Amino acid sequence: MKLTVEFPSVSYREGPQGVLRLAKALEQIGYDHIDMFDHVVMGYPIAGRPPGPYTPTMPILEALMTLSAIAAVTSRVTLGTEVLVLPQRHPTLVAKQVSTLDTLSGGRVRLGVGVGWQESEYEALGEDFHSRGARMDDAIRLLRAWWSDAQVDFKSEHYPMTAMAMEPKPPQGRRLPIWVGGRSERALRRVGELGDGWLGSQVSDAASARRDIATIRRFAEAAGRDPGAIGLQSMVASPPKDAEGKRFYAEHDRVVARVVDLKALGFEWVALNATAIFQAGARSVDAMIDALGALHTKIRGAVG
Repeated sequence: MKLTVEFPSVSYREGPQGVLRLAKALEQIGYDHIDMFDHVVMGYPIAGRPPGPYTPTMPILEALMTLSAIAAVTSRVTLGTEVLVLPQRHPTLVAKQVSTLDTLSGGRVRLGVGVGWQESEYEALGEDFHSRGARMDDAIRLLRAWWSDAQVDFKSEHYPMTAMAMEPKPPQGRRLPIWVGGRSERALRRVGELGDGWLGSQVSDAASARRDIATIRRFAEAAGRDPGAIGLQSMVASPPKDAEGKRFYAEHDRVVARVVDLKALGFEWVALNATAIFQAGARSVDAMIDALGALHTKIRGAVG
């Protein structure tokens, strides 16, 4: 089983060296992958705008910039996003950024993408919220064209390209994995038709997880793809919203039991949320390193 850590932006409070020290420690502990959460801006709840799941002043480091810094101080651990809100950015720029990150990290990048939920963030970035699903599908196809084709000619209502080039190609080329987040019917279909894997960040029970996985595989088969080649990752638990949630990551036996259950459901990857570990009482970089080290040992002992 592959073990991932969703990296905590809150580590910036101990300065840039705190961020880099945590990243290096995760590699040294033995984690396989580091993911970065993504939001550019957060909207305050105002009239006509419902409150979101996070406080608008939550610190969030820019995902690709942070991964570039982490790439410079690591050599083995792979690097990704969980998830980059792709349709609120132009995919050509994203293709260049991710290609450069893959080049400078030695081919260690996995791109996780999603459509997002925050209309005000789209507005702040000058993108249309309501067409984000259709643009997402085009964007994924365009990313792969930029990463593989010497000349890009791309017919699209949203992102037409004629006789354009982008160099250098990423070391992984078209094989650079694109994993898709979301649990709507359309998101699961997107995983089956276009994704290399599913980022199931809100898996709550076994029955719904089995239904979602079956849906992905059905769409993959309909698209002529091998459903067994689509990877599966689940967040062990998201950042807590109440006192009970805050206790979860502090009780390591519960975390290990949850990972065992996820493996039984077919997830080959699981992600520990380090922000939630911070909220559970590990209030410094050193404390997070200690908690993540202890969890890694216990999880490996249970699931290998």
